[in-house]
Amino acid sequence: MKIYKLPSGTLLQNENQAFLGPELDWDVLLAKENLKNYLSAESKSWQLISSGDAEAILAKGILAPMGNQEIWAAGVTYYRSRTARMEESQDAGGADFYDKVYNADRPELFFKATASRVSGPGTAVNIRKDSTWDVPEPELTLVISPAGKIQGYTCGNDMSSRSIEGENPLYLPQAKVYAGCAAIGPCLFITDKAIEETATIRLEIFRGDVLAFVGETALTQLKRKPQELAAWLFRADTFPIGCFLMTGTGIVPDDFTLEAGDKVRIGIDEIGVLENVIEKI
Repeated sequence: MKIYKLPSGTLLQNENQAFLGPELDWDVLLAKENLKNYLSAESKSWQLISSGDAEAILAKGILAPMGNQEIWAAGVTYYRSRTARMEESQDAGGADFYDKVYNADRPELFFKATASRVSGPGTAVNIRKDSTWDVPEPELTLVISPAGKIQGYTCGNDMSSRSIEGENPLYLPQAKVYAGCAAIGPCLFITDKAIEETATIRLEIFRGDVLAFVGETALTQLKRKPQELAAWLFRADTFPIGCFLMTGTGIVPDDFTLEAGDKVRIGIDEIGVLENVIEKI
């Protein structure tokens, strides 16, 4: 099933049916340990609407599907990401660290964003004025309960300054955490099953009406599996209202930097498409 957060309500799509419900407290919602069963029962009292009406409602605008949850992220989980990070940090002498992380038992996990720094579908994500090389990072993002259970998935955009991180790996927080540094959506894909490893992640960047970059990868290229990453995150931390975990990127645009006005589209099989525009702050 898919659940969307509306400006004044909630929309649930389940087995070719659509249900329109009231506004929910997403802190309470994502703290549920059996989210799929809860939504199945709750939506029985919601208004059944046609697929056409559902599409019209979604076209009016949707919000980031979250409450006040933190977003965390994993790095160097794809070989392509390892290679790119080594290249960008070569001059700073940090290349070996990324190779070691890729091959280590312990993954790289870092704090990414509070809810106030997260953009919703169709809104702007930001690049920094003091950065010269900026890219979106399309990532499968886990929806995790307070007990550490993966309850579902969404599309994530981990905005990154490669010039700042490449200057010195210790600058990672400045390269990753700032206003408008992340986006998630368009929905939460709630399922008891693991997402198919053959699922494709696709990135498209438009400059004006021109497709300036396109890239694609599959979850089969993800070295560290979602449950492994979630388990590491919960080893010594607690999340009373649940959390989100971006699982890393296998698409890294080289010789390309974002500009204000660019449009970024991130699509993941089974979930949908997350679209954002670029602004500079």
